[in-house]
Amino acid sequence: MPAGVETDALLPVFRDGVARFLRDTVVPAFGEWRERSAMPRAFFTQAGAAGILCPGVPAAFGGAEADFRFNAAVIEELARTGMSPAVLCVHSDILPGYIAKWGTPAQQAAWLPRLVTGEAVGAIAMSEPGAGSDLQAMATAARRVDGGYRISGQKTFISNGGLADLVVLAAKTDPGAGAAGISLFLIDAATPGFARGRRLRKLGMHEQDTSELFFDDMFVPEDALLGAEGAGFRIMMEELPTERLSLAVGAVAAAETALEMTIAYAKERVIFGKPLIAYQIHSFKLAELRAAVRAARAFVDGGVALHVAGGLNAVDAAEMKLFATNLQCRVVDDCLQIFGGYGYMDEYPISRMYADARVQRIYGGSDEVMKLIISRTL
Repeated sequence: MPAGVETDALLPVFRDGVARFLRDTVVPAFGEWRERSAMPRAFFTQAGAAGILCPGVPAAFGGAEADFRFNAAVIEELARTGMSPAVLCVHSDILPGYIAKWGTPAQQAAWLPRLVTGEAVGAIAMSEPGAGSDLQAMATAARRVDGGYRISGQKTFISNGGLADLVVLAAKTDPGAGAAGISLFLIDAATPGFARGRRLRKLGMHEQDTSELFFDDMFVPEDALLGAEGAGFRIMMEELPTERLSLAVGAVAAAETALEMTIAYAKERVIFGKPLIAYQIHSFKLAELRAAVRAARAFVDGGVALHVAGGLNAVDAAEMKLFATNLQCRVVDDCLQIFGGYGYMDEYPISRMYADARVQRIYGGSDEVMKLIISRTL
């Protein structure tokens, strides 16, 4: 942030700018993106020009050097449009931290400015057909050769995979060393041997690019290694709490949005001569949901403050993701029920929010993995 400027005062101004950009740029085109099952590459350069990408990137590389509250503002405003925050989460909230914290000065200079402007789109490739939450089971291998590494393997469920110019790739450099044998690489998508597979069709988030990636004896130089060889698993474990907090922030904002639109609908929809909200069965359900959403808001806002202060740990993030994403699924399900048959129609936002919500309990670490992390501390 600019020297001498109070960030608390800048935050609402930044949020207003994000909301205005999304209202003018995303909302009018959102339906078309969903119909095409793809968002345009230009969205990233437009978002970069609007100054909403990668707010935490250091000023030396073109970023605002803002704290995580600014990332949270983007996530929340995206959720309020009815669009999944996942369209920017990996590129803007997660990937820059890998490079800013673990990259060499040359890697930072090569990629961070381009991520900030949207000139380069980023992806993180961890999951494989046989290795999702169990990262140690990955089969993608990086073999040391003269001057660098030869990488072979495949990845799936990769957000931004079809658009990405830069991929942070996890691969095994020592297959016999378990977690200590995993390393990370910065992969330029123009590298020979890199190939994109199918753009995957999903239950929800149709506008968001999720693809397969393939690596066929791909050569990368030694300076493509991110951090030390064998440090990949440790780096991922240190960066995953930020990803899980991002998902929790989006979950709460989506639940709030679903609840607001359902309360408005319940006041307008008349059945048997009275608005739905006049019936106790509906008003009590909405009251219950509002209390739960407000509790989740306090919990996750506390997590954001903890992260800004440098105190967020893996267990905190796991608890927030587990609680917030489960609540999101419950809220949108109960809200869709109040909409009745209209809620099942794709033209109603609540229908799309219902389909989009379900993956929140899977990606970034499934419910079961979150419970495992938490239970180890009991």
